[in-house]
Amino acid sequence: MIALIAAAQVKGPHIDWAALSPILAPAAAGLVILLVGLLRSAVVRERVVPVLTIVGFGAMLGLSIWRFDHPASIVSDALAIDKLSLTLDMLFAVAGIATVMLSWGGVASREAGQGEYHSLLLFSAMGMAVFVSSQNLVTLFVGIELLSIPLYVLCASESRREHSLESGLKYLVIGSVGSATLAYGLALIYGATGSTDFSGIASAIAHGKLGVGIAGDPMLLTGLGLAIAGFAFKASVAPFHQWTPDVYEGAPTPITAFMATATKAAALGVFIRFFDMAAFGVHDKWAPLLAAVAAITMIVGNVGALGQSSLKRMLGYSGVAQAGYMLGGVVVGTRLGIQATVLYLLVYLAMNYSAFAVIVAQERQLGGDDVGGVGGDDISALAGLGARNPLLAWPITISMLALAGIPGTVGFIGKFQLIHALVDGNYTWLAIVLVIGSMISLGYYLRVVAAVWMRAPAAQPLAAGAGAGSAGGTGLAPIAGGSPEADPPAQTVDPFGQRLIMVVAAVFAAAVIFFGIFPQPLFDLASHAAQGFGSLL
Repeated sequence: MIALIAAAQVKGPHIDWAALSPILAPAAAGLVILLVGLLRSAVVRERVVPVLTIVGFGAMLGLSIWRFDHPASIVSDALAIDKLSLTLDMLFAVAGIATVMLSWGGVASREAGQGEYHSLLLFSAMGMAVFVSSQNLVTLFVGIELLSIPLYVLCASESRREHSLESGLKYLVIGSVGSATLAYGLALIYGATGSTDFSGIASAIAHGKLGVGIAGDPMLLTGLGLAIAGFAFKASVAPFHQWTPDVYEGAPTPITAFMATATKAAALGVFIRFFDMAAFGVHDKWAPLLAAVAAITMIVGNVGALGQSSLKRMLGYSGVAQAGYMLGGVVVGTRLGIQATVLYLLVYLAMNYSAFAVIVAQERQLGGDDVGGVGGDDISALAGLGARNPLLAWPITISMLALAGIPGTVGFIGKFQLIHALVDGNYTWLAIVLVIGSMISLGYYLRVVAAVWMRAPAAQPLAAGAGAGSAGGTGLAPIAGGSPEADPPAQTVDPFGQRLIMVVAAVFAAAVIFFGIFPQPLFDLASHAAQGFGSLL
């Protein structure tokens, strides 16, 4: 009887389902696709499932646009559906659509199961949406786990390839360490402030109850330090970046592209929301530490990329450096800094996908990364690409020039805005480090351009399934207890999948040039995203 009376008194929070719809869309689509993927028809699994996934991401994109002018705090203020989170939700949706197109006809989606592969992609996007919308420590931790766990599986989705399995294991171990570090830091912050809500944390700091001597509250500052480390693991920020090149190289390339753009955007979005909202009252304590971390990240990433022969490893180190650039916008703690960071996240999506699309096309043509000693992600495999296939050569050239920040591309616009924000926020020395890092990056970005246009074509390795002395002639490692008779047939290149890859490369390369010349739409979107931070200058 007492239990019934107690249950009657318990009421759940009011939920605004319309505001929650951008997060619900990928969740609902993931559940539907998981069930559809169980059907035995090959046409349903290989054609219908990817199309439904694109529809799911399209729904997430459309609902984000629909709610853009209707900000709301929902689920007892645990989630903020505002212009910042919705802008990043749109980025996740676009990245998801591009990832599905790059995965069409690929090995990873076939070996992992079409339904499982695509539903995990949607569930990860849902976790990212929860992560960047969080304004409560509990939902923040739930979000980071929702986005991470599917990616651990997706990194190892090419289950017959040793490097993919190694990638998934490394990401699982390092990601678990990062999550544990973050959880400990959040617990200390809660202990110091007595609140899990960002507004409650900010209020406790603002009322000056935490000051203990010159250093401030040791528990709060230790919690902030551990939180920085936890977020840094996800954003590939030095010195917590060691996993990045190994995982990027081993994971299926479409998943690498998704992690390099969407996961980084989610991590930087949380950096913005947490440090420029909840912890802004102690900005003078964490900003110098974050500035030093950003400077180290810029140098480590650019120097580390110089000696790489694998494009995916090179882009991994490049992503580390780029994370350092974007962290600068968080450090200054101004609306201009937030605008610059969001703007760069948007342009970073286009710059990376045009490059990764070319890598996927090369891997399909050359048979992956285990054949003939030279893989599709090797810089030497790009030799003479300008003469062999200009439709692939131009996108990767544009991508490299944009990542280097060459004028006429959107990368130049993004870096210019970051430098502007740093100088305006009295971090001129960090802007100088950014410029030096960009100069160093020319050493490896232009090396790729030179290979594409200035080197003679190298002898091409055999395509997958044409020998290479591997299990069943597929170029894949044998499975323990298996037999050649049970191995799948040799992979054949799907012409429709190849055309989709070309579309992705061309569309994002065109966006890099178009917005490099007409950047105003991106400026407007980034400005809207920063509107929720009215307390900042």
